[in-house]
Amino acid sequence: MHPINLRYLKICLPASRSVAQLAVAMLLSLVVACGSAPVQEMSEARQAIEAARVAGAEQHAATSYAKARALLKTAEAMLNERHFRRARENAAMARDEAIQARETAQQVSPE
Repeated sequence: MHPINLRYLKICLPASRSVAQLAVAMLLSLVVACGSAPVQEMSEARQAIEAARVAGAEQHAATSYAKARALLKTAEAMLNERHFRRARENAAMARDEAIQARETAQQVSPE
C-alpha cells in the first residue's frame, strides 16, 4: 500500500472544489432562468400591446395587433399551467408582434 501524497491532495482538492462550485452556480443560474415565472416578459408584452392600441393598431394593423393579443393570451395560459419557458417564449413573441403593429400603425397614421 502506498502512502497518500498530501502535497498532491492540497493542490488538486481546491481546484476540484472550484470547478464543482462553478458547476453548481451555472446549474442554479439555468434553473432560475428557466424555472422562474416570466414576470418581466409578461409586463413588456402587455406594455407593448397597450402602446400599439394607443397608436391605433386595432384599426391600422389589425392582424398584427390581434396576433400579439393571442400570443399574450397563450402566454398567460402557459403561465397559469406553470410552463414558464413556453410562457416566456410566447410573451416575447407577443411583445415583438405588438411592436410591429405599433410601428405599422404609426406609419399609416402618424400623429
